[in-house]
Amino acid sequence: MKHLPQPLALLGARAPRGRRWLLAGGLAVVAGLQGCGFALRSSQNFAFETVAVTPEKGAGVAAELARYLGARVRPLVPATGAAAPDAVIDILQDAREKTVVGVNASGQVREFQLRLRVRFRLRTPAGVELIAPTEVLLQRDISFNETAVLAKEAEEGLLYRDMQTDAVQQLVRRLAAVKTLAP
Repeated sequence: MKHLPQPLALLGARAPRGRRWLLAGGLAVVAGLQGCGFALRSSQNFAFETVAVTPEKGAGVAAELARYLGARVRPLVPATGAAAPDAVIDILQDAREKTVVGVNASGQVREFQLRLRVRFRLRTPAGVELIAPTEVLLQRDISFNETAVLAKEAEEGLLYRDMQTDAVQQLVRRLAAVKTLAP
């Protein structure tokens, strides 16, 4: 048996020519991605170990952000003997908006625009602002059909949930950009 290059030896000496080309192409793609600096997204590194998210009780972006941060989340006012959080994320506004953007010739609504507006800031428990109040605005367009109202309401809910997840991801990236808790 002839000596085959290592990657082609995995396929065996009798591997069809098409398989060899497929493997060689796959290896070329992997090598190209590695050479350009591509890397899978890893966990974020934050300047803080513990954080409080306000409002503590509620739904929307604050609740999803607290779920995302998991074990890092502490109450803003710790129980006796517990340490205060290193930082505080204040969700100042979490608003959903729905506006009409398209009507037909008879004046019936054909398209809506959904918006999710989130304002937040990052500060220390002492009140030093690390990220000034910042707004994240996301929007999606949705068509409307009066014969499928229930389906469109369900679609609207899914779009708002998707925008909320996108907003949390944007907030997390902005929080990771803070390198130190000193002003």
